[in-house]
Amino acid sequence: MKIELTDDQALVLSDWLDRVMHRREFAAVVDDRAVWSPLLGISGSLETQLPSVFDASYGERLEAARRRLIGELGDLGESPGRCSS
Repeated sequence: MKIELTDDQALVLSDWLDRVMHRREFAAVVDDRAVWSPLLGISGSLETQLPSVFDASYGERLEAARRRLIGELGDLGESPGRCSS
């Protein structure tokens, strides 16, 4: 199987997975233990394909990627009642 992501998508997803996969709250959402296998595969693949993870400017690149992706979303994913600025 092949999944294609932009560089921005891959960077943001890799960061998010790294931050949430080991939280108890996230583990509670994963209601099928078998799902851990593809999650770990995706996470590992992203880490090996993203040399920028080890770059000194990683934080800046990540924030820039987040801004670009959020700009493409419009209102999708915003919480109800949240004001856009």
